[in-house]
Amino acid sequence: MFLGHFGVALAAKKVVPGASLGTTLFAAEFLDAVWPILLVAGVEHVTIAPGITRMSPLDFTDYPWSHSLAMALAWSALFAGAYYALRRKRAYALWLGALVLSHWFLDWIVHRPDLPIAPGTAGRHGLDLWDSLPATLAVEGALFGAGVAIYVSSTRAVDLVGRAGFWAFVVALVALYASATFGPPPPSVQVLAWSAFGGYLLVAWAWWIDRHRRPAGAGA
Repeated sequence: MFLGHFGVALAAKKVVPGASLGTTLFAAEFLDAVWPILLVAGVEHVTIAPGITRMSPLDFTDYPWSHSLAMALAWSALFAGAYYALRRKRAYALWLGALVLSHWFLDWIVHRPDLPIAPGTAGRHGLDLWDSLPATLAVEGALFGAGVAIYVSSTRAVDLVGRAGFWAFVVALVALYASATFGPPPPSVQVLAWSAFGGYLLVAWAWWIDRHRRPAGAGA
């Protein structure tokens, strides 16, 4: 899943208005932020297999440390603990930890059965929504659209950056999704791994946008 994770991160601003959109996005995408590091290090593995699903050409052969349920719980606790240590906001830390964990369950909906429960276990899980292009587009589009609507209703722009920057961000995400869905597969695993680090730039962009917006109803 791609747009769905971003939709959840956008919607989360309603329950954690004092946290940056960059923070909620980093939480929602945290498993995918860890994954390219482990991929480049040779700890986890993926192959490019066009046609393996209707939505993605990637065969996730081995990624228990970033995408198993047990590790998602561990990463969730680590993220929540780190946020609480820095900000001393318990409720926010719990919500952000839940965002980290939400990634596994959203992936479980769309992935073919390739998600492990824990490192070293044999079973693989996934509902394989990716086997249907229309269903995947409908679910991801609905999640993303709802997230955008909730974010817009929960925040207000204080200047042009907050307005234009946000909508440019939305357009960029949709364009990236369309390119990944309808474009050619990555030319190699190495290119895929290094391009995945571009997600960190999206987190920085979200942080910058959010600096130019305020919670709806807040003073100037």
